[in-house]
Amino acid sequence: MAFRNLETLESWLAEYRALGRPLADAARVTVQDGDGGANTGLVIVRLGHAPTGVFIQPATQDASGWVATMEPREEILVLDPAGLLELSAELAAVSDLCAFLEEKSRAYEGTDVA
Repeated sequence: MAFRNLETLESWLAEYRALGRPLADAARVTVQDGDGGANTGLVIVRLGHAPTGVFIQPATQDASGWVATMEPREEILVLDPAGLLELSAELAAVSDLCAFLEEKSRAYEGTDVA
């Protein structure tokens, strides 16, 4: 099962931070209630150059692939070339974190009790 409990995701995020990856400190794990009240986690990243939160989680309950979902915004975002470059760097960092979590999930051996 791809959904990981809060403690597992926190340990993976701590490992990611220890690698010194960009935007690692902007990510956090929060509780997401799973089926039947299961203790699943959700990784949230707050972007600095766009008023948008990004949620990283498995694509489906049984998938080993992970996806990033950007929350909707009400206002229009206008960026100059420098701002676009900074935002693209943040999105690249989110992509890196998503790939890291996917890799950890696929390599996870053992039982993760949610």
